[in-house]
Amino acid sequence: MKIEGLFDLQVMMFLLMAVGVILRKLNIVPREGTAVLTDLVLDLILPCNIISAFYMPMDRSVLIAEAEILVISILIQIFCTCISGILYRRVPKGKRMVLQYATVCSNAGFLGNPVAEGLFGSIGLLYASFYLIPQRIVMWSAGVSYFTDCPSRKEVLKKVVRHPCIVAVYIGVFLMLTQIRLPGIVSSAIDSIGSCTTPLTMILIGTILLDADLRHILTKLTAAYTCIRFVLIPTVVLAGCRLAGVDSLVAGVSVILAAMPAGTTTAILALKYHGDEEFATQCVVLTTLLSVVAIPVWSIIIHTVFPT
Repeated sequence: MKIEGLFDLQVMMFLLMAVGVILRKLNIVPREGTAVLTDLVLDLILPCNIISAFYMPMDRSVLIAEAEILVISILIQIFCTCISGILYRRVPKGKRMVLQYATVCSNAGFLGNPVAEGLFGSIGLLYASFYLIPQRIVMWSAGVSYFTDCPSRKEVLKKVVRHPCIVAVYIGVFLMLTQIRLPGIVSSAIDSIGSCTTPLTMILIGTILLDADLRHILTKLTAAYTCIRFVLIPTVVLAGCRLAGVDSLVAGVSVILAAMPAGTTTAILALKYHGDEEFATQCVVLTTLLSVVAIPVWSIIIHTVFPT
């Protein structure tokens, strides 16, 4: 783990978020532009970043680690789905659907990839790609059902199979297993686009921050959710990995991705399906801001529990 460079990574990410805030403040990126940036990151930038991560010699230990992190991620999704159905029973429906979705679907897809790559290098990004497969499946099935009627299995299958990031995993796995090398120009183009992941992701998060009313962001409910997101979930994952004797790198990536803030799609879906959009934005913004502290803390804990 490149923990010695974590401070520089955090400062860089904070500055990039500040750029997003300024661009939104000056209306260079209008509110509707945030949706365009979201699509750009999800449909092009992240897929290229994922494909680049698979450019490595095939190794049996890597394949075993990928299988391990996939199983861990599935177990995390099951755990999060269970607690989301138990902990928020007394919360009003509008806020309950937000909390359930935000518990099951973190921001690992946006924020997790650059953090995993920054802390663990390209192998961390590779593992993160596999970790995110179960979350993306849940996002388009159980996740959406919190805001609306449960979609049909056919709908879910279409969304998951065709999701650009999942397609990128297919391509990446194929390239890694066959060891086929893409033409130099194509490979360079993919690498160049993928290298935009961190700056564009952080700028996107910054544009979202400006739309939140920070005066009323901290409430008993948002504080409780923050504890669940940053304390309960990663602690359970850490304990499980430790007890199971999981490889230190696999455990590190799993824990750090489990400690990600609420997914930015929480606010987008709340708006689309008439949930409590303001409360959703508060949860996203509060946890995103606090992740500046939470990520270094969990990195230090991981480094202590799983020394390398």
